[in-house]
Amino acid sequence: MPKWFRSLFTKKESDLSPELKGRLEKLERIVGFDIDDPSLFLKALRHRSTLSQEKYETYDSYERLEFLGDAVLDLIAAEILFNDYPEKDEGFLTKVRAKLVRGDTLSQLSVKLGLDELMELGERNGQSAISKSILADAFESIIAAIYITKGYGNAYDFVHKVISSNLDMSEIINKTDNYKSALLELAQSMKKPIPHYELINETGPGHNKTFEVKVMVGERELGKGKGKSKKKAEQKAAREALTKLNS
Repeated sequence: MPKWFRSLFTKKESDLSPELKGRLEKLERIVGFDIDDPSLFLKALRHRSTLSQEKYETYDSYERLEFLGDAVLDLIAAEILFNDYPEKDEGFLTKVRAKLVRGDTLSQLSVKLGLDELMELGERNGQSAISKSILADAFESIIAAIYITKGYGNAYDFVHKVISSNLDMSEIINKTDNYKSALLELAQSMKKPIPHYELINETGPGHNKTFEVKVMVGERELGKGKGKSKKKAEQKAAREALTKLNS
């Protein structure tokens, strides 16, 4: 990795507190190598809620690393699936990759690795459960830190090991992912009206809205869902509706 590129993300921290050293030692056991750029990996676990503290700049959270890690993870997941399923077509590979890199899967991996215990959060987040989106972002940020310091090969090996050790690929492949499509198919098989979705509520500022949606089958409300996008809210509503129709 070119030094000029690495310098965009890191700076050396030669004098670490015992607490920081302890966190780094745990993280070294997770990633499987000695960390020679402590500040970069600490940044990968730092939520933006900490940036109100005077010791941090506006760019000192994991968000920039998450942006890079998201792209690197997409490539790694594509390569893993391309190699492991040589007879599958593009449609299959695309669908399974989407399941691998979705927030729920990544947050699950973060917890299994213990990243949730190493996160640095501000006061407003410290006393509450860490959200799935934060955990997913942290996983991608760690991938970016490995990529920057150790290169693509090591990032690939890390992701491949984590996936093979913690996920059941057959379960991932066969798991229903598009609840809206599944609900439509079930409704049609039961000769019911086509499900339709209605926006109930929309809250939060423009950059961080939460949507609440309900799904109707005929005149009957079968499910509600909330999400950071209308699509996610609709999927949650459809999932609840499927449970009711199948009961």
